[in-house]
Amino acid sequence: MFETVALAVVAVVLVRAFVIQPFVVSGASMEPTFYNGNYLLVDELTYSFRDPQRGEVVVFRYPADPKSFYIKRIIGLPGERIVLEGGRITAYQDEEKIDLNELYLSGRFTQGSFEVTLEDDEYFVMGDNRNFSFDSRSWGPLPKDDIIGVVRIRLWPVNEVQAFSAPTY
Repeated sequence: MFETVALAVVAVVLVRAFVIQPFVVSGASMEPTFYNGNYLLVDELTYSFRDPQRGEVVVFRYPADPKSFYIKRIIGLPGERIVLEGGRITAYQDEEKIDLNELYLSGRFTQGSFEVTLEDDEYFVMGDNRNFSFDSRSWGPLPKDDIIGVVRIRLWPVNEVQAFSAPTY
């Protein structure tokens, strides 16, 4: 009996430490996709086998304070030029234009204008609630090493349980 309990505890600790991490959303920066108090499961294993993809929602350590964890959507990939102009975000990969049809914004307008070119292993991340999101527009690109994992499942509230994947652009 003791061996079974000990094995179960070790298995849970290993899974929680290296595979799945719980995360509770704090704030309104990801509305309407996620709301304050949503309980999410974050997959920490996937990025050991592949790079993050555009459109995925990730949890990461805030670069200026590694004790703080944020949740945002990946908009720009390493080596791309990201441009905000006229309320629309456009990515340029080797000068090839990639229009980002951001349906998850539910018609919300992205204010301002900027242009940034990402280095290798840098990502541009933004909240879905653009007017209330502290993101790469404010503090710059996100280093890959700060990314914890990709959001896979919302578990709470129970009536909104849902699995997530990256949108297609």
